[in-house]
Amino acid sequence: MFNIDQIMKALQYDQGTQRNAMSGAAGLAAGMLLGGGGLSKIAGSAVQMGAVAAVGGLAYSAWQNYQKNQQAGSTQVPTTTQEAFIPAAQDTRGQEELGKTLVRAMIAAAKADGKIDADEKEAIFSKLETMNLSSEEKAWVFDELSSPLDINAVVARADTPEHATEIYAASLVAISADTAAERAYLDALASKLKLAPALVAEIHKAAGAKAPEPAAASPSPFAYSPSATNV
Repeated sequence: MFNIDQIMKALQYDQGTQRNAMSGAAGLAAGMLLGGGGLSKIAGSAVQMGAVAAVGGLAYSAWQNYQKNQQAGSTQVPTTTQEAFIPAAQDTRGQEELGKTLVRAMIAAAKADGKIDADEKEAIFSKLETMNLSSEEKAWVFDELSSPLDINAVVARADTPEHATEIYAASLVAISADTAAERAYLDALASKLKLAPALVAEIHKAAGAKAPEPAAASPSPFAYSPSATNV
C-alpha cells in the first residue's frame, strides 16, 4: 500500500519564499504533518488522522454546511455520510486510491502557475530519497510531477459528488490562489467538477481560504485540454 502521508511530507519543503505542491492558503500539509494551519480549525486530531482523512474531513465539513443551508430553503439535497468522504480503516484499497487522487489534484493545482520548476523537483526528489518509500512510490511521484498539467485527468477521478468535493478541497489548499492563473484553474476545476457555487464557497470557508471570486467573463485558459478528452 502506498504511504500517502510520507509522500505528502516529501512534497512539503520550503525554499525561501517559494511555494510548492503542499503549501498554500490553508496550510493543509502543515496542519496535517506539523499541527498548524487551517486544517486544525476543522479537525483537531488531523495529525493522527492522516492525509486522506484530513482532506476528507475538510470536504465533509463543507458539504454538511452546504447541505444544511440548502435544506433550509426549497432545494432538497441528498444526505450523505462521513464514510462517503473517508474510507473505513479496513478499506486499504479505497484509502490508497483516494489518496492518490488527492495528491494528483494537489500537484496539478501547484502546476497551474508554472512554479514547480526543475530546482523544486530536485528538492522533492532529494527528500524522497531520505524516506522509507518503495521504488514504485518514488517513481509514481516523479511521474506525477513531470507530467504536463491536465485538468481533465484530475476531473476524471471524480467518480462521486463527494470525491469531486474532496478533489476541489485538496486543490484549493495546495495553493495560495493569489495569482490569476491559480484562480482561473480553480474556477475551471469547479465548473468541470459540476460543483455548485454555494458548495465551493463552503469549501473555501472550511479551509480558511479567501472566498472565491465571481467567474471572469473571459474564457479560462484551463477550459480545454488538447491532450485529454473533456469530461
